[in-house]
Amino acid sequence: MVSNKFQFKQFTIFQDRCGMKVGTDGVILGTWTDIKSVDNILDIGTGSGLIALILAQRSPAEIEAVEIDKDAYIQASENIANSPWRSRLKIYHNSIQKYADFCDIQYDLIISNPPFFANAYKPDNHQIALAKHSDSLSQIDILQVTTKLLKPTGKLAIIYPTAAAIKFQEIAATFGLYCDRQLLIKPTATHSVKRIIMELGKTPKTCQTHTLIIEKDRHIYSDEFIALIRDFYLKY
Repeated sequence: MVSNKFQFKQFTIFQDRCGMKVGTDGVILGTWTDIKSVDNILDIGTGSGLIALILAQRSPAEIEAVEIDKDAYIQASENIANSPWRSRLKIYHNSIQKYADFCDIQYDLIISNPPFFANAYKPDNHQIALAKHSDSLSQIDILQVTTKLLKPTGKLAIIYPTAAAIKFQEIAATFGLYCDRQLLIKPTATHSVKRIIMELGKTPKTCQTHTLIIEKDRHIYSDEFIALIRDFYLKY
């Protein structure tokens, strides 16, 4: 059973009203993404507010977060309000498509841990279905929004399962977005790559590829993973 509360070193995530719980995908995305020279950030589909809060701890940037699910929006608002960085985090209850229609800001960094199941069985729980299935936020939706809201020198940071990530890079190129840097994530050294984090920009470059192995043995994290989470997880 997933706990309704996840305690980090500097903030707390309550998640009993969110479809997307605290998980390794979101934590790695938030801790690995490059935030140098980033003054403003947009978090698409913030869920509990996890990634927005990780980035707020890591940088002094102004952060806007968008969440379509009302209960998740309310909970993320509370998590943000109880954090040390509430003065520079704003959250909006809307779809990112509608948000993009009225937004007149361009961002240094757009980040998302998006839903990625397509044409798959949906659970009865509406929140979980909304958080994990791409019906309401497709790869095309994300790329259309990014094209409008990303600064010419900005980056899009996003995570997908391997096959979806490869497809995303192919589609992104047709929108004029190219992978600059990617992280191949493996549960252990003997597993295949399960997730890929990509940073994409508007200028074609040679993509730098790195690999992260999460565990070197069962329940024993690798040194590389510990380096990412040390400032956040209570145990380290």
